[in-house]
Amino acid sequence: MFGFLTTAWCNRTLLLRLSRREVEARYKGSFLGIAWAALMPLIMIGIYSFVFGNIMRTRWLTAETGAENSVYSFAMLMFCGFILFGVFSEALARAPGLMLENTSYVKKVVFPLDILPWVVVVSSLINAGIAFLVFLALFVVFYGLPPLTIVLLPLVVIPVTLITLGLTYFLASFGVFLRDLRQFVPMITTALLFLSPVFYPLDAVPAQFKFLISMNPITIGVSEARDVIFWGRVPSPVEWGIYTAAGIVVAALGYAWFARTRKAFADVI
Repeated sequence: MFGFLTTAWCNRTLLLRLSRREVEARYKGSFLGIAWAALMPLIMIGIYSFVFGNIMRTRWLTAETGAENSVYSFAMLMFCGFILFGVFSEALARAPGLMLENTSYVKKVVFPLDILPWVVVVSSLINAGIAFLVFLALFVVFYGLPPLTIVLLPLVVIPVTLITLGLTYFLASFGVFLRDLRQFVPMITTALLFLSPVFYPLDAVPAQFKFLISMNPITIGVSEARDVIFWGRVPSPVEWGIYTAAGIVVAALGYAWFARTRKAFADVI
């Protein structure tokens, strides 16, 4: 059941080396280099905050009173969710073409193909970590030190990472046989972005649609991240436990499916 963890640990040196190369290759040759990892989220958040905050005049309502939040800006609240969603969407966007982009590894019998989804997820976490440092610096400048509950943020990220890893395993395998996934997955991730509480609090969702939004695999993670960073709330142990257990199941099933189908990759490619 925990084969996805075993393969990562047994090949940890190779995993870290490939993840580093993945990040470096992404920005290789660009004038600003890895600084784009911090600039891109800022640019996108600037666009979204201008559209939703100034043109559409979207306001953030507090969960307790339903009144407009007057402490934190709409852009910062959105930036937090956007960073975490970026881990999810970046890995899933890469997953369908992962085996096709690494055909030389696929045809090598001795290469551990099952670490490639890990490489994608770890590299997306590195990019998110850089963006979070920018976010944290802005938070300290504008609002001072965050609440102590921010130390629980790694716990919030764990189930998001597990779910992302499991889905990456599934899509990396299906992408070998269904090439159309490379065009289909970006549309799905865009839909999941707007169907998650990145641009709005979960409490603002009408009751008849709240169940649908809650089924989004990133919803709980985004809400809990915002709780520990902004509102000083500790995530519900029961909710976090169920979310983490679901992440383990998704990761285990994704790994099992990938391991079962990987023998056919070389023949199809």
